[in-house]
Amino acid sequence: MSNTPDAEVIDICQRLVRIDSSNYGANGARGETEVVDVVAELLAEIGVTSTRYSAVEGRPCLVADWVPEGTDTSRPFLLLHGHSDVVPVAAEDWTVDPFSGEIRDGFLWGRGTLDMKDFLAMILSAIRARHRRGEVPSRPVRFILFADEEGSGDLGSTWMGQNHPEVFDGVTEAISEVGGFSLPTPSGKRAYVVQSAEKGLWWFRMKATGLAGHGSMHNPNNAVTRLAAAVNRIASHQWPDLRHPVQEEFLARAAELWNLTIDRDNVERSLAPLGPLALMAGSGCTNMVTPTVLDAGYKANVIPSRATAELDARFIPGHEDEMIATIKELAGEGIEFETISTKPSVEAPWRGPAVDAITSALQAEDDGAVVLPFLNPAGTDGKGFGELPNGHHIDCYGCTPLRLPEGFEFLSLFHGVDERVPLDALQFGARVVDRILGES
Repeated sequence: MSNTPDAEVIDICQRLVRIDSSNYGANGARGETEVVDVVAELLAEIGVTSTRYSAVEGRPCLVADWVPEGTDTSRPFLLLHGHSDVVPVAAEDWTVDPFSGEIRDGFLWGRGTLDMKDFLAMILSAIRARHRRGEVPSRPVRFILFADEEGSGDLGSTWMGQNHPEVFDGVTEAISEVGGFSLPTPSGKRAYVVQSAEKGLWWFRMKATGLAGHGSMHNPNNAVTRLAAAVNRIASHQWPDLRHPVQEEFLARAAELWNLTIDRDNVERSLAPLGPLALMAGSGCTNMVTPTVLDAGYKANVIPSRATAELDARFIPGHEDEMIATIKELAGEGIEFETISTKPSVEAPWRGPAVDAITSALQAEDDGAVVLPFLNPAGTDGKGFGELPNGHHIDCYGCTPLRLPEGFEFLSLFHGVDERVPLDALQFGARVVDRILGES
């Protein structure tokens, strides 16, 4: 076996992708134990022991420390983490069997190749290669494989943060998804975006009640009408530009790299030269609320006495309370609220050992690379442990390093059909992770 960090990454990723670890949310999950078994075996082969924690049977999280002799144990732990589950698929829509791990046209195909069994393979390949070379990390490394990320983490990172905060003792910085992928710039150099903040979330249900009656008659106390008006007011609200420091840094650097003028009234359109990232980055300026589920009635000619809606609200770090207050004010009278799930926002300074190591590693593997932070409008497992109940704070960064071919529709494949990762991007990522381990 070669001692290079990219020697095993394709085989390991393929092995993990071939495990169907689909997470169906309230309807359960499969395969997470099998993924943990494979990861534990690969670590055990180099003498690294691991411990499992389970919120419920069949949904394990795995924790392992890699602190070989000679590691500087006076330094705090660097946490590398990922999740074992993937979103479900409609196999009939795919070009290949989504759990075959097929290699075709220079890509590894399958569910999880981008989200996020690729990063698990990079970590394992880099650690195993370092072990074979007899090279120690620059600081102690803790690796955690979480369950249930695709189900909001209530049985994974959130549960671990609430029930086993001790597993994060000694950790000051963490690296995982989302970020590290490349974008071409007009100069010919590549830019790599690294998450250093992410929005928090409030998933909530609104309920309106009214007077049941016949659909043919006027009814001023119609629950459907009241709920629909509330949903419309919330969905059409123009949220203010909050100018978070991470977003401002990203926009300033993007404007410079792509020679853009940023229209604060339409940031997404201003960022159009960035391709699919424009939609993601444009969502990082304001709080956002999206209606996703409506439920009312059972027959066309019957006015129901009850109507409900579920909405997905995402807030800029530091603006949770004002967002919730605004939502309730917009909803108006006669609307009841119920929380489905709430997760905190996460933010970290764009400085420190992890940032320096990420930047140095990317530039070493891609000469002239530009590294810039961004605010992720979605979520990661960092929400579960970035701020722990005991007051311990961990700086969380998103960097799954991928040097991508120009024109590759990377973001559209997340949770999408025909998810796949370029083989050379996987190998690039393993080399970057190897450098991070040596430089962090």
